[in-house]
Amino acid sequence: MDTPQVIAPPCAQPGSPGAPGSHDVTPTSGVIHVNTRHASGFVIIGNHLAQNHELSLIAIGLAVHIQSMPAGAKVGIKVLTDRFPESEARITAALHELEAEGYLHRSRVRLPNGRFVTRTLSYNQPDATTPPVTAPQQKPRRQAGQLNPPPAPELRAMWAPTTPESAPKPAHITPNSPTPEPKTTEAPKHAPAPAPVCVPAPTAPRKQPPPLPQPHTPTEELHRAATAVLTDLRRHAPQLAFKEDDIPALAAGVAAWLERDVHPDTIRHALTSELPTPVKHPAKFVHHRITTLLPPPLPGTADLTAPPRRKPLVIPLQNCDTCDRAFRATHPGHCRDCHTNTHAATHTP
Repeated sequence: MDTPQVIAPPCAQPGSPGAPGSHDVTPTSGVIHVNTRHASGFVIIGNHLAQNHELSLIAIGLAVHIQSMPAGAKVGIKVLTDRFPESEARITAALHELEAEGYLHRSRVRLPNGRFVTRTLSYNQPDATTPPVTAPQQKPRRQAGQLNPPPAPELRAMWAPTTPESAPKPAHITPNSPTPEPKTTEAPKHAPAPAPVCVPAPTAPRKQPPPLPQPHTPTEELHRAATAVLTDLRRHAPQLAFKEDDIPALAAGVAAWLERDVHPDTIRHALTSELPTPVKHPAKFVHHRITTLLPPPLPGTADLTAPPRRKPLVIPLQNCDTCDRAFRATHPGHCRDCHTNTHAATHTP
């Protein structure tokens, strides 16, 4: 009876994973957080921003970057474009998303010196109410020989030394004296002036890209050849891997090149040479090159033939009727000398 039973399972150690009463919540798959407490240089971001399903990843990252910047830092579109690899259009769209969700507010504010500046308000909680921000006031200049500016009148009263005569005396309250009722202030007769309306910063309208060239006489052969040229581009440039929906839209532009007797190798060289790194939008990039590098149509055979040279007009030779001298004239008659002598003899009195 004193022999221990080995068939009983051993008791799990307290705190081990899977033991009853254990608080181990480490998942077996998915993300596992390895957190270290920050002592300095951090910003607190709410899950309403980090897990916002209405914002894009660029907008969420831009909101985190703006909230981590110190007060007074420049967060304009040009500054953000120079700081991040995203284009100006993407950053502008992300700022519009943050403004629509209430995380950002941009306005034009006029300073006391008359200059207009763009003020950006970043909200870490869009639903929270914040006091209105007033325009910054210029600090008074310190006069020569003055160490510190004079304190305000209310601060002078606080700093003044307290004497028994100047100390406020407590009111004498008897047990039977009624407690004074608080004084009520009347509401102002005039309504407060409305707050100044902040005019949002103007944004430049987006320039529409030029239309894609179209062939004058589209045929099935041109469309088939243009589709083959576009599909074959990824063999020579892997960056130009289009979606299946982009090829029919770009085929019309390549067909216009083929209609102008451009060889497919020439089209391939024009579209794949000197590619940027990386090519963010292959379809838009090829659309731009097809439109801007479109060659003119080849001239016809008649245009390349030189015009025939006109023979110079040769005046035939004539024999003078008087002296039988040869001279050039369109009609027979007298030479210059005989014509002059005959004219002079006729008019002599």
